[in-house]
Amino acid sequence: MSTSKYLALAVSAGLCLATLGSNASVQVVVRIGVEPACPYGYYDYAPYSCSPYGYYGAEWFSGGVFRGAGPWFHGDSHFRGHVNNQYDAQRGYRGPLPNRGEKPAAGNRTDHVSNFKGNEVRDGRGHVSNERP
Repeated sequence: MSTSKYLALAVSAGLCLATLGSNASVQVVVRIGVEPACPYGYYDYAPYSCSPYGYYGAEWFSGGVFRGAGPWFHGDSHFRGHVNNQYDAQRGYRGPLPNRGEKPAAGNRTDHVSNFKGNEVRDGRGHVSNERP
């Protein structure tokens, strides 16, 4: 084949690819579902399983109701709250976890966790803050 035939073939292939790419469209739909009903809040990452008593500090609760985390966060964009990431399943915690819909144990107050030792500060979307706990 001559050089001109190779050039013509390359140009026509390029034109075909260029027209295919301009017609493509993408639509992304994310359905998160209902906020998990957990007695002490839920982790701020999917699958949003319930977190144990002592994971979140008191500032995450308002009148005993969890402010939310991740996509269901109901708070100020400047919010920062303490967590104890030793209770994080992604960091090796293998202790008991409450089930969705479970009620808080009697005596487990969410507005004041006795002996709470927050070791990390996060915003409501799960981002670790530069602040010191």
